[in-house]
Amino acid sequence: MKSILVAGAVALLGTLFLTRFAIAFLVKRGYGQFIRDDGPTTHRTKRGTPTMGGIVIIVSVLLAYAVAHLVVWTAPTASGLLAIGLFTCLGLVGFADDWLKISHARSLGLHAWAKFTLQGVIAIVFGILAFQFPDSNGVTPASQAISFLRDLPWAWLPVWVAVIWIAFLATGWSNAVNLTDGLDGLATGACAMVFAAYGLVNIWQFNQSCGGVRAVAAHCYEVRDPHDLALVSLALAGACFGFLWWNASPAKIFMGDTGSLSLGGALAAISVMTRTELLTVLIGGLFVIITMSVILQVGWFKISGGKRLFKMAPLQHHFEQLGWAEVTVTIRFWIICGLFVALGLGAFYTEWVVGQ
Repeated sequence: MKSILVAGAVALLGTLFLTRFAIAFLVKRGYGQFIRDDGPTTHRTKRGTPTMGGIVIIVSVLLAYAVAHLVVWTAPTASGLLAIGLFTCLGLVGFADDWLKISHARSLGLHAWAKFTLQGVIAIVFGILAFQFPDSNGVTPASQAISFLRDLPWAWLPVWVAVIWIAFLATGWSNAVNLTDGLDGLATGACAMVFAAYGLVNIWQFNQSCGGVRAVAAHCYEVRDPHDLALVSLALAGACFGFLWWNASPAKIFMGDTGSLSLGGALAAISVMTRTELLTVLIGGLFVIITMSVILQVGWFKISGGKRLFKMAPLQHHFEQLGWAEVTVTIRFWIICGLFVALGLGAFYTEWVVGQ
C-alpha cells in the first residue's frame, strides 16, 4: 500500500509543479493551440494557449512508477510495464499529431489513416505481449476471454481474435478520451475519477487475489499483478488531478493529443489486465456517450442527406451551442462521470458480495 500512495503523491506533485515550467517553455517558443474555424466561437479566445501538456502527465507517471518501486525496492511487474508502455507509446503518437499542428500552424495534425495505423500497430503489439510473461501460476497479463466483472467463461476467444479485440479496445478508448478532451478540464477531471476508481478495483482484487491470505478461494480474482496495476492507476489519477490545477477553466495549458491518447491507452490496458473490459463501458460511461454522439452525428448526416442530429459533435459542443457556459457543461459532465463511476464500482462490489 505504501508504494501505491507514493506513486499517487509523486505523480500529483509532478504535474502540479512541472506544468508551471512547461507552460513557460511552450509560451516562450510559441507552441500554442490552433482552434477549428467551425468550432464554437467562444473557443477562439483560446488560440495560442500552450498545448502538448500531456508530456508532463507522461513524465510524472513514469517518474512516479519508478520512485514508488525504488522506495519499497521491488521490481516492476509485467502488467505494470505493459500498461506504462501502451500509455507512453500512444502518447508519442499524440505528440507527433500535436507537433504537426504546431509546426504547420493548423488545427489538423496527422492524417487520419496515419494516426489510426500507428495506434493499431501499437495496440496489436501490446495485445501480443499481453499474452506472454506467465507468472508462477501460469497467469498472463491478459486472458483470451472477454470480461465484464471477471472473465466470462462462455466468451473464450482464439488467441488471434483476442489480440484483435484488445487492439480494438486500445484504439477505441484512446480515441474516446481524445474526443472528450474538448473543454477546459473536462477530460482531465473525468480521467482522474475513472483512474481513482480503478485504483480501488485493483486494491480490492489484490486483497482478494487467488492465493492471497484474505481471499475467498471460491470467488477470488485471477489477475496478474493487481498491486502494481493499482500503483499505475493511482499514479494516473494523481497526475490528472495535479494537471487539473492548470487545465481547469480558463486553461493555462491543454493536454493535447499527447495526453488524451496516452490516457485512453492506459485505461484500455488496465481494463484488459484487470479482467473488467466491459465494466469500463460503465465506469467510463461519459467517454462512451461522447463517442456515441460523434458516431450518431456522422451516421445521421449520411443517411439523412446532410441533416444534423446535434448542433455540433462531440456532445459537449452541442450544449455550448445551446448557450450553456463552458464551465457549466464541464461541471455537469463531471457529475455524470461521477455517477457512472459510482455505478461501476457498485456493480463490481455487488458481484463479489452476491457471490459469497
